[in-house]
Amino acid sequence: MTRRVVVVPLRPPAWTPPGLDPAIWRRALADDTVDLLSTLAEVDPALAVLEADRDFAAAIGWPGLPVYTLSELTVPTILAAAAAEGYDQAAVVASDAPDLPGMQIAKLLRPLTTRPVTAAPAVESPQGLLGIASRLPAPAWLPDIDLDTATVADIRRVAPAPTDVIGTPGWHRLRTPESLTRLDPALDTWESTRTLLTRGPTPSP
Repeated sequence: MTRRVVVVPLRPPAWTPPGLDPAIWRRALADDTVDLLSTLAEVDPALAVLEADRDFAAAIGWPGLPVYTLSELTVPTILAAAAAEGYDQAAVVASDAPDLPGMQIAKLLRPLTTRPVTAAPAVESPQGLLGIASRLPAPAWLPDIDLDTATVADIRRVAPAPTDVIGTPGWHRLRTPESLTRLDPALDTWESTRTLLTRGPTPSP
């Protein structure tokens, strides 16, 4: 049986809505991320953090949720950690897409039955990825990918053949004021983020 894991690196968000406390915003996104991970079927969930954020991960995760404590939160480092745990496939998904449906992650993993790497774009921007998935161990040609700047085309350019990298449907990430308008109110997967945005700016002390 193929062992799969979905890992979310808990980096501080690149952007915080004006008037909101960055730490509270980060916590809301992380809470929604953990809620998403708890709904996934036929795949193991995990978080990845730097040493300084171990307590943060423990505060938002449920007992027994695996947390990879790493020296750097790069895609190759995360994939290597998953391979060391004996997984056959792994996906690395950005932590700033709180309304992401679980089916988007399934679409990221499914093509790995015939291709070594898949990638999903961040749809609100010409640059950046929602996530990337790979068979393990990851191919030696896979570059050190930054989810904030890489594109599917970037990965295809270094692959032995363009068809080695499958592009899957993208999703929006919350990195700009405009991205807030893309949040889907019909989805119930982003309760913490929704509550914080509805509450509005953090009061001044």
